[in-house]
Amino acid sequence: METYLVDWISLIVRWLHVITGIAWIGASFYFMWLDNSLEEPPQWKKDKGIKGDLWAVHGGGIYEVAKYQGAPEKMPEHLHWFKWEAYSTWLTGMVLLAVIYYLGAESYLIDRRIADLSQWQAIGLGLAFLIGSWLAYTALCISPLAKNGWLLAVVLLILGGFLAWGLSQFFSGRGAYIHFGAIIGTIMVGNVFQVIMPGQRKLVGALEAGETPNPDWGAGAKLRSTHNTYLTLPLLFIMISNHYPMTYGHAFNWAILLAIVVITAVSRQYFVLRHVNINRPAILGAAMAATVVLAIAIAPTKPVLIPENGLAANELAPRAHGIIRERCSSCHAAAPTDDVFTTPPGGVILDTVEQMQQWSPRIKARSIDSHDMPFMNKTGMTDQERGIVAQWIEAGSPAS
Repeated sequence: METYLVDWISLIVRWLHVITGIAWIGASFYFMWLDNSLEEPPQWKKDKGIKGDLWAVHGGGIYEVAKYQGAPEKMPEHLHWFKWEAYSTWLTGMVLLAVIYYLGAESYLIDRRIADLSQWQAIGLGLAFLIGSWLAYTALCISPLAKNGWLLAVVLLILGGFLAWGLSQFFSGRGAYIHFGAIIGTIMVGNVFQVIMPGQRKLVGALEAGETPNPDWGAGAKLRSTHNTYLTLPLLFIMISNHYPMTYGHAFNWAILLAIVVITAVSRQYFVLRHVNINRPAILGAAMAATVVLAIAIAPTKPVLIPENGLAANELAPRAHGIIRERCSSCHAAAPTDDVFTTPPGGVILDTVEQMQQWSPRIKARSIDSHDMPFMNKTGMTDQERGIVAQWIEAGSPAS
């Protein structure tokens, strides 16, 4: 019953996380597009202090949007602020991290083949990485390095590579990826909370008082908003990465993560430029080419897991079936006996030979090519056993 309750909490919080994330990312994308799509207004609007305007059609109506250089003729009574989407996304994400990866550290975060950690050691390390990364990022953004945007980006990328590698030395592949994502999310919401929102409050306060706003407020907020824009697509990838073990389950999972961060951030650059009517399809082409190269580079090779003396043809199928029952069916059964999974993950059931044959491509992908299954190898499947199952699949998954 406890596991069932945790599953429901996870479901509800994940649902809220996705909803608030969509709202935050949608607002971020919209305002980035809006700011880059403003056109020079007619003189009568300039005389009113309007810096740029935009006309759009949506929902059966015409919209007129204007951005002021300073304060409007009269400050509006109701000024809409966009912040709760960011805060709600981070809060639900942290609850999800705690429920799945901290409460369930023994199952999802700790991989004893990588580091023999206790639950509290793993949690402490995870929080240390989160807090330390935010402090390091903040220090860089207020250092003289921040005056050169490209140089700052290169330094952050290098440090991101060390961070990805460091996480992979302590946590499971999934745990390392999700913590890298949590760090990105913390940086993004920290930018909103610590820099963007205070800068906007100071800006509005100065305008209401008839004072000239300090240009540093806008510059600081602009830098952090730009960072958030380019971090959005990497974060979205990490949110779905646990479905793709060929990335986090690879021996060089940290390098794959860094490569995908670069590819997705570069892809975002195409759309940022497109907003200002600069069409550079070569950027997307380069990102797609890099993705293909990455896929080829990490493609699984034919497993060299053949038992020393091999097996007779009539022994192969029964032996493979027995291994799958022993190593896989505690989770992948109509009635799982595993202490974590109360329902078969992914709906994969391996109770019968026919079901094993049906799911043999999945078995190959998750147990032979990536070693992602059994989950954290909690049932102790050996390389020799993987070799026997691989031989059985290569033979066409015979029933006998």
